[in-house]
Amino acid sequence: MRIATKSSKINLSSEKKTEELALKFSKRLMAGNIVFLYGEIGVGKTTFIKYLINKFQKKNKLKLTEVTSPTFNLLNEYEINEIKINHYDLFRLKSIDEVKNLDLFDNNTNTITLIEWPQLIKKKPKNLIELFFEYGKDHLTRSVQINGLNL
Repeated sequence: MRIATKSSKINLSSEKKTEELALKFSKRLMAGNIVFLYGEIGVGKTTFIKYLINKFQKKNKLKLTEVTSPTFNLLNEYEINEIKINHYDLFRLKSIDEVKNLDLFDNNTNTITLIEWPQLIKKKPKNLIELFFEYGKDHLTRSVQINGLNL
């Protein structure tokens, strides 16, 4: 089922719509995928990731964990049976050298990598999916555009 193409935007103006998209997205995401999440503060990137990780946990009959933004420690890791989900938040980083020191894309065979604020990453990795979150005319209207994956 396709719900997004390169040029379409998906309405995320409610938390329920964000949760529904995370469910559809979780069904297509695989180990080795890298997801860049772009958008202003508060636009829904971390909320989407919370629902996404919780969907993987539910599917694997694991206890749901609290999913928060790793703004201060840069990385939160979640073990989902044989798959690991790495959730990075690069908001505080100021230079490409700081990004290089993280080894974001090393040994990601059994890993799904989610990266908020990926703007400093100039070389796009393979298996990249990009999500562009944005506000509409006000802060109550939100949408996302997905590149690299048709749902």
